[in-house]
Amino acid sequence: MASHRKPRQRPLSGGTVRTAATLALAGAATATAFEGTSQADPRLTPSQVKSEVDRLYEEAEAATERYNGAKEKADEAERALTGLREETARKTDQLNTARSALGTLAASQYRSGSLGTAVQLAMADDPQEYLAQSSFIARAGDRNAAGITTVRRRLDEVGRLREQAAGRLTDLRSRQEELAGHKATIEGKLDTARRLLAKLTAEERAAYEAQSPGAASGAASGAAPGAAPAAPKGSAPPAPADGSRAARAVAFAYGAIGKPYVWGATGPASFDCSGLTQAAWRSAGVSLPRTTYTQINAGRRVSRDQLAPGDLVFFYSGVTHVGLYIGNGQMIHAPRPGSTVRLAPIDSMPWAGASRPA
Repeated sequence: MASHRKPRQRPLSGGTVRTAATLALAGAATATAFEGTSQADPRLTPSQVKSEVDRLYEEAEAATERYNGAKEKADEAERALTGLREETARKTDQLNTARSALGTLAASQYRSGSLGTAVQLAMADDPQEYLAQSSFIARAGDRNAAGITTVRRRLDEVGRLREQAAGRLTDLRSRQEELAGHKATIEGKLDTARRLLAKLTAEERAAYEAQSPGAASGAASGAAPGAAPAAPKGSAPPAPADGSRAARAVAFAYGAIGKPYVWGATGPASFDCSGLTQAAWRSAGVSLPRTTYTQINAGRRVSRDQLAPGDLVFFYSGVTHVGLYIGNGQMIHAPRPGSTVRLAPIDSMPWAGASRPA
């Protein structure tokens, strides 16, 4: 007869207890590690903050230039779409006028007892399909044929324009999605940079600003802390009256010193880097493309030892930053968000090249 007594549970041995405890602690530690990974916020040194913020700003500026390029194409697509819609409206009016004239002719024929093909066209639910019949014009009289040909041409024009507008609308929506993606990238990197900078003390923040790429030192510029830098000694801006377009561009850039950097801005109250150089040369009557990577190919490329005031100077391997050279190894540029248009030495950032607008 089988026993119904419960089997005796063996007590855990010392080794088994230690093993179980070790596994439990390891599991708890693993869970804690996973839970805390996203919340971990180690204290970074000021130099680590500076390095990370500089990287974020550089990446944000690269995204800004991509945004500028996408926006230029989106604006072009929107202008083209607007033009197509306006032309479609004009052609539709012409179509309606042609159909009305044909309808008047059909009514006249009806009153005279000669209801013909024109009234069939005017009354048709689908005029395009009706007009497609190969024998129609051959059967119509001369007056009807002329009116019918006009309507057919107008229908074809309106159909073609509507197809083109639909294509432009698709292109515009694609550009707008691209813009939104670049904008999210820019704002995400800038938010992260601001959070990192907020962890610095006031003294550390001031030291960071003084050491940032493209920042002009107070000693070099003669400016008080926080003030817009003054022109370096011996580098007064050329007078616009000398007739030089480069001189007018440089004078414009001097006039922009102290205005805030705003990504995507082209003036007059704020600028990003390529927006400033574009506006400066526009004031001299020269049209530059919108982005750094297109501006570098505008005009003639020049070497660093051939620089002259007014030349565009570019930085970083991706050609993501630009300034306007003013002489004596100095440039005027819009450095990054949170800063203002200022003077800076051209050797403060990795050199990429230079060009002289025509």
